[in-house]
Amino acid sequence: MYRTHTCGELRKEHSGSEVTLSGWIQRVRRLGGMTFIDLRDRYGITQLVIDEKATKSLQQQVDDLGREFVIQATGKVLERESKNSKIPTGDVEVDITELTILSPSAVPPFTIQTDTDGGDELRMKYRYLDLRRDVVRENLVLRSKMAVAIRNYLDAQQFIETETPVLIKSTPEGARDFIVPSRMNQGEFYALPQSPQVFKQLLMVAGFDRYYQIVKCFRDEDLRADRQPEFTQIDCEMAFVEQNDVLETFEGLTRHLFKLLKGIDPGTFVRMPYAEAMEKYGSDKPDMRFGMIFNNMTEIAKGKDFGIFNSAEYIVAIAVDGAADYSRKQLDELTKFVQRPQVGAKGMVYVKYNTDGTFKSSVDKFYDQNDLKTWVEACNAKPGDLLLLLSGEKTCTLQQMSALRLEMGKQLGLLDKNTFKPMWVTDFPLLEWDEDTKRFHAMHHPFTAPKPEDLEMLNTNPGAVRANAYDLVINGVEIGGGSVRIFDSALQAKMFNLLGFTKEQAEAQFGFLMNAFKYGAPPHAGIAFGFDRLVSLFAGLDSIRDVIAFPKNNSGRDIMIESPSPITQEQLDELGLKINIKK
Repeated sequence: MYRTHTCGELRKEHSGSEVTLSGWIQRVRRLGGMTFIDLRDRYGITQLVIDEKATKSLQQQVDDLGREFVIQATGKVLERESKNSKIPTGDVEVDITELTILSPSAVPPFTIQTDTDGGDELRMKYRYLDLRRDVVRENLVLRSKMAVAIRNYLDAQQFIETETPVLIKSTPEGARDFIVPSRMNQGEFYALPQSPQVFKQLLMVAGFDRYYQIVKCFRDEDLRADRQPEFTQIDCEMAFVEQNDVLETFEGLTRHLFKLLKGIDPGTFVRMPYAEAMEKYGSDKPDMRFGMIFNNMTEIAKGKDFGIFNSAEYIVAIAVDGAADYSRKQLDELTKFVQRPQVGAKGMVYVKYNTDGTFKSSVDKFYDQNDLKTWVEACNAKPGDLLLLLSGEKTCTLQQMSALRLEMGKQLGLLDKNTFKPMWVTDFPLLEWDEDTKRFHAMHHPFTAPKPEDLEMLNTNPGAVRANAYDLVINGVEIGGGSVRIFDSALQAKMFNLLGFTKEQAEAQFGFLMNAFKYGAPPHAGIAFGFDRLVSLFAGLDSIRDVIAFPKNNSGRDIMIESPSPITQEQLDELGLKINIKK
């Protein structure tokens, strides 16, 4: 028996007991003739003590110990004279009589504690050591608990967990596929799934009614803090439902997770059409933890001698609560922020609404006090507030103001990670026009149904058709998205035609789905949550890498196992591939 108890288990009531513990050495402290060892496992830390009366052989073993050695220790539990209230086991220690070194350790490349001295790349290279740190392991424990909670909830709602294939067919829509060559069918390729989309629709045709899967997906796209080449989805589909049924079911799941894992009620799930979200926040995933709603100033601000505004398609303002005391230096820094290439604005106009009721602006030369009063009234500003204005082409200006709004929220400390404001964004555009290819692309995917009331516009004005689609957004992060699906073969054929597919192309890529619809397809709809994003939101983290056991870096590489990596010429020959191997 390697242990009778874990390193987080012992309490005062165990005093006098003979116990055996096993774990990793966090640190060794030698004080005179006494030696103290902090022994760690995933459950906690227990202090071991070897006093000066210990046998010579035991003292010899202790002298050989170092950080991260794996040891087994047997001794008697004693109540500590100097207690440590910071850890659950801080009332006791174990007086060691026997010690066995199970596995020695080299000196680790960074300290394995909460405040480590290891940088990101170093910790990723030695990820198995990084995972020993409590702060990292807790994220993975949270992930495990969330997965269990999701399964329990969906099982209670009569969903069936069903695995779908990982080696599938490549399709040109959406992000780039990861491609897998076939040895047995040379010259042909599998793709790794970006989503189990068509399979879950086929399961609805098969009569499964309610499906879910916590599933790995793969997308060969540029990486960000919330993206990895392989990621995990909570993938779900339901038959004989409308949009509201899906929203209520998965609002229920989200509430269940908040209550169970964080002990809170996230409050009302606001429902907002895409068009309204863009007009009010310049984003299809607005952060609702704070205000600063956009105000259209185009008609109000034009007509003076300020040429920049007069020539602009769109002028937008936000009122920043209590920020009229911003200094000229702070305002100049904000101007530099919006002029960064990532934001792209040419400049910024400000108006200070002073507490004495007067106004001070960067355009006083062109606008008098009455003009500025009209502005602040249009923005519902009050004395002490600051107005910030941007102008230009409408779509770009809305995006630029969205970035500025988030920056102000950050500067003013309004992005509290313990506050959660969930919302549904609905009624997205069904299609978006691509100038390069001169054709429409699906905003969501080709199987998304149009809003029933917009069906006629598919023939007359397809760009104006709204999708029967929805996204769950929490604190400015898209947590999940889905749609009501097309289940009529004729409508699906029309959609493929609008997307530029010939009949032959549609048949070659999706003929199996179209054929399945001929045999009685029920109305169905679904959603997929980004599991990694949801866990990182609950953990209060900005990057999904910190909730994945073995993530890739920003270049899509696993620097621990050094992948991707070259393969041998023999392997290439077996696959029938002709590639120049890098030496």
